[in-house]
Amino acid sequence: MNSMRGYYDVSATVFFPAFNDEMTIGSLVVEADKALRDKVSDYEIIVVNDGSIDSTQEVLEELSTHYPQLRIIRHEKNRGYGAALISGFSGASKDVVFYTDGDGQYDVKEMMLLLDKFDNGVDVVNGYKISRSDPLHRIIIGNIYNFIVKRLFNLKLKDVDCDFRLIRTSVVQGLGLKSPSGVICVELVRKLESAGNSFREVPVHHYFRAHGKSQFFNFRRVFDVGVGLILLWFELVFMKAFKKK
Repeated sequence: MNSMRGYYDVSATVFFPAFNDEMTIGSLVVEADKALRDKVSDYEIIVVNDGSIDSTQEVLEELSTHYPQLRIIRHEKNRGYGAALISGFSGASKDVVFYTDGDGQYDVKEMMLLLDKFDNGVDVVNGYKISRSDPLHRIIIGNIYNFIVKRLFNLKLKDVDCDFRLIRTSVVQGLGLKSPSGVICVELVRKLESAGNSFREVPVHHYFRAHGKSQFFNFRRVFDVGVGLILLWFELVFMKAFKKK
């Protein structure tokens, strides 16, 4: 899909949801800009600062003086992962939108692998982890979670929990996403698949988290995700099946 000038022939929004990612967000912005600069003629980089209480905002403001393509969306209070994704998708102004997390567990340069697979016949290019570089308990819980949600929501995607995605902007902005928590990943994939959008999947690397800690693994968040999944299943699976009867 490269043009005669060596550019990808789509404009691109790249965004990162960030919460207390002061140690990683700067390198992600720099690496994204470096990867895009010579390959995409029209691009923007957005960071959604979801109420960080560390120096994330200061890092971003300093970066914005050197990288004119960088735009900061700031939530004054932490609203949740899903809310950060919704803000990023809503703020995207280019043909396609790519996102991955601000904690640096994926190599942002590999987004070019997704762009390589994007063309007029594809709406979503989704990464899947070659192997998961996390503590054993997180790997086990992640595999169980992926197994359960794929069957509950009848999802075909190989790795629902891989937040390394490239989506046609007009498609994602029309989904009406609502989940404020991490449940949004299931909502996103289910709505994309149910709408008949075409997918391609690409293997990507996953790395140990070098800084900070996961916001998911505490009782309150696990409980909230469990409740959110039940409500989402009721809305997107049960009620739709009921209405068809």
